[in-house]
Amino acid sequence: MSATPTAFDAGRPTPDGPAVDARGPLARLYRRDLADYPPTGRRMAYLAIVVITTVVLYYMLYIQYAVATSIITHFDMTYRYFVWVSVIGNAIGAFASLVAGLADRWGRANLVVYGLLIAALLVFFGLPNAANKTAYLVLFALVSFVEGIVLVATPALIRDFSPQLGRATAMGYWTMGPVIGSLVVTTVTSNTLDSATWQDELRYSAIAGFVVFVVAIFALRELSPALRDQTMVSLRDRALVEARAKGLDTEAVRRGEWRQMMRLDVLGSAFAIAVFLLLYYAAVGNFVVYFATTFGYSEQRTNALANWYWGANAIALVLVGLLSDRLKVRKPFMIVGAVGSVVVTAIFATRATHLTTDYYTFAWLFIGIGVFSGIAYAPWMASFTETVEKHNPAATAAGLAVWGWTVRIVVAVSAAFIPVLVTSVTPLVEHGAEVKAASVQAAPALAIVNAHPQLFAELNKYTPTTVPPALGARAVKEVGAEDLGVVQKAAPQLKLLQEYGPEVQKASKDGPGEWRNWWWICVGGQVLFLPFVFVMAGRWSPKKAREDAEAHQLAVDRELAALAAAEE
Repeated sequence: MSATPTAFDAGRPTPDGPAVDARGPLARLYRRDLADYPPTGRRMAYLAIVVITTVVLYYMLYIQYAVATSIITHFDMTYRYFVWVSVIGNAIGAFASLVAGLADRWGRANLVVYGLLIAALLVFFGLPNAANKTAYLVLFALVSFVEGIVLVATPALIRDFSPQLGRATAMGYWTMGPVIGSLVVTTVTSNTLDSATWQDELRYSAIAGFVVFVVAIFALRELSPALRDQTMVSLRDRALVEARAKGLDTEAVRRGEWRQMMRLDVLGSAFAIAVFLLLYYAAVGNFVVYFATTFGYSEQRTNALANWYWGANAIALVLVGLLSDRLKVRKPFMIVGAVGSVVVTAIFATRATHLTTDYYTFAWLFIGIGVFSGIAYAPWMASFTETVEKHNPAATAAGLAVWGWTVRIVVAVSAAFIPVLVTSVTPLVEHGAEVKAASVQAAPALAIVNAHPQLFAELNKYTPTTVPPALGARAVKEVGAEDLGVVQKAAPQLKLLQEYGPEVQKASKDGPGEWRNWWWICVGGQVLFLPFVFVMAGRWSPKKAREDAEAHQLAVDRELAALAAAEE
């Protein structure tokens, strides 16, 4: 918690406009600002809408990764092309995050509401009907652009409606957006993929988007700039925040906001959390491919396994947020969560080369990773917004734009780098399944060929119509006409095995070790997170944090008394 008072200049009166309720019904669809801080019931409703919107948006964004192999097959993509769909999408999303910071004056709630509508339209009508892989790439880039904007606007709304003493809990719920979005993806696909196409799966997510949009367009509101541009430590600050808002020059307090964010505690912390989440990005984008190519799991089985990760993570986010707010500290939780994540992820990395590792061993490891990453992340989100507020509470959108840009750039770079490091994944994704099928179909023919290697080496020099009579007679004598027919019938499969078999076999051997290297890089990202905890705002000691809160409340009481005396 960072109990820093906000400056108030009563000499520059710029009263807020009328409340939303004074406007016409159509104006309510785009004029969403509140002139007064909402009571608890309405505030909780707004927070719930923001969280549900975030869940649905990430459901629509992440669904493609759960059906990755089906999309690759449908569009005849190479694996590298599919990776670049993700890379380009995340790069565009990164710069969309900066746009959200610049466009904050248009209304955070508007960015969320209409962004959700656009994303749902693209996912329902666009992606499933893409004419080719290029069209799919362009459409997914547009979805990613929307996601980049909402990535900034939703946590900004969460911050606005949650005073610092309840911030970690609120951010824990917000962080459940991408996590529960992932859980919804894996739960739905693991139960429906046996009877649904990948296009159906995308449309299911878009339908959820349309439903939440209808709720959000009528119900979601946001604080006026004069209210949200202040630091609110507890709900007891409400009267003072509203009094200050009547004389707050919102243009003045926002001046220089981007320059104020160019500091180590903002930039460094944003980078630290981005690399801390490398394993999370892999879980979203690569687990289906990893477990399919290394352990032979189906899409459904992998998604069911990932449910353990997402479920444990979601529970940890909320519980730790509550505990962090109760103790009024963030940093101890970040350290414990990061160290625990390092240990469990390291164990996971060591199992990458053990093909005998069973399903429930991975499930327990994912529970551990999910719990510890949740312990670190919810307090980090609270601390980051408090760090931004320490410099300038009016710069919240700019600070979150810096964070969103950094995260998306790291995601794009990591997605591009995986095929470079894990070279085995390309031949396994592109040819592994057909090589496996050909091996089964051509098994009798392979046994015959392997029994007469020299003879078939000679026969392979000719087409069936140009085999010399003497060689043909020798083949009939040594192999038999019936077995020669078996080999001839399996010729397409044998050709495929000859062309791709050695490459796939080598990739199968090298793959586990290459993936292990990437998991160790993820461990390195978690280690790198640790030193940046020390530069962020907030106390280490619950006792000192409690004393700060008490001192802040006394200051608030004194200022309110002074304002009341001035009005008499």
